[in-house]
Amino acid sequence: MTRTAPYKIDVHAHIMPEFIPNLKERYGYGDEFIYLDHYQPGRANMMKANGTFFRAIDDLCWDPKAIIQHMDKHDVQLMALSTIPVLFYYWAKPEHTHEWSQYINNHLAQIQRDYTTRFVGLGTLAMQDTVLAVEELTRCKYELNLPGVEIATNILDYNLDDERFFPFYEAAEKLGMCIFVHPWDMMGQDKMKKYWLPWLVGMPAETSRAICSMIFGGVFDKFPKLRVMFAHGGGCFPHTIGRVSHGYHARPDLCNINQVADPYEYVKKFYIDSLVHDEEALRYNLKKFGAERIALGSDFPFPLGDLEHGKFIELMKDLSAEEKSLILYKTAKEWLGIK
Repeated sequence: MTRTAPYKIDVHAHIMPEFIPNLKERYGYGDEFIYLDHYQPGRANMMKANGTFFRAIDDLCWDPKAIIQHMDKHDVQLMALSTIPVLFYYWAKPEHTHEWSQYINNHLAQIQRDYTTRFVGLGTLAMQDTVLAVEELTRCKYELNLPGVEIATNILDYNLDDERFFPFYEAAEKLGMCIFVHPWDMMGQDKMKKYWLPWLVGMPAETSRAICSMIFGGVFDKFPKLRVMFAHGGGCFPHTIGRVSHGYHARPDLCNINQVADPYEYVKKFYIDSLVHDEEALRYNLKKFGAERIALGSDFPFPLGDLEHGKFIELMKDLSAEEKSLILYKTAKEWLGIK
């Protein structure tokens, strides 16, 4: 039977274990650790250890079988699963974040093994300690067979150009591990607590912060084989690249202290996902980046995501069949390094 539905790989989807240990009890500190209050079958509240409500979730956040049913409904053949950023725990003691990362990564690897044709996992690391991060990155590669890892847009307010992270980039490049950069710990949250602004304004700005830091810090020049993808369509960066480039030329004394190229030259050196919620925004990103640098990303299973997994892309009549194929699965395969 000939397949008529489009083939899709979703590079931006989140999962967590259904049951997680009480980390505050284990470590003796940490009001920000998360636990799950399963108040009825298939539904739970994510709660902070101090009793503060964080988010309501359902079994699409933890049950692979439920997720596969959703995938089948929307013709998604493969998902790259990563942890929910609130679980990065970079603020904890490094050895505790490292232990937690191993717990999460073992969980991701087990799902990948149990459903080899439907899921791949992107691990998490104790990025506040580069030695431990490289150690776990190596385990993700050789022991767990994960294709890459997810990191935040900043690590305890250190931007991603900080030289402390260079050994991590060197290892990721050498190991051929892809990197998914997801915004978290958004700057200015204390100044915009209303209207969900940290998610609506802070996250896009965080992603631009990360991209600009890596460009101006020379990361893409020093590690040219890195396969880095930025969430949410690159955040603000694509739509402010003209300003960034102008600043590069107008104030090289401030912007170009590391002798890098014009920021426009770097749009072919990293990837972004398709999560822009707007056809015109996607068309703009296609003009700037090309379909070979854009991969389907949904931010599943959260309400701010594209929970139809690129249906709007399928319906865009002005996109060629090849552009759609690249966005829906070919770019993802290249970034993930999978056959």
